[in-house]
Amino acid sequence: MTVKTAISMDKTLFEKVEALAKELAISRSRLFSLAAEEYIKKHENQRLLRELNAAYVDQPDPEEQTLHTHRQRLHRDLVEGEWLP
Repeated sequence: MTVKTAISMDKTLFEKVEALAKELAISRSRLFSLAAEEYIKKHENQRLLRELNAAYVDQPDPEEQTLHTHRQRLHRDLVEGEWLP
């Protein structure tokens, strides 16, 4: 199902839209639909990234930090060839 709508825009932008639609051999309506879909996807991805960043912003508790530091030392020793089984 499609819905008709009317929008207002700067004449210069309209001319660019016209030219691109012609170059792509698609209607202005199709170009606007594609642009809106792309903008919505980008917005959703940015929102998801913000949510992920917010979820991982907390710092590890002292016990996690101690384990992390210990693992780093073990890894460094293993890489440098100083680890003994």
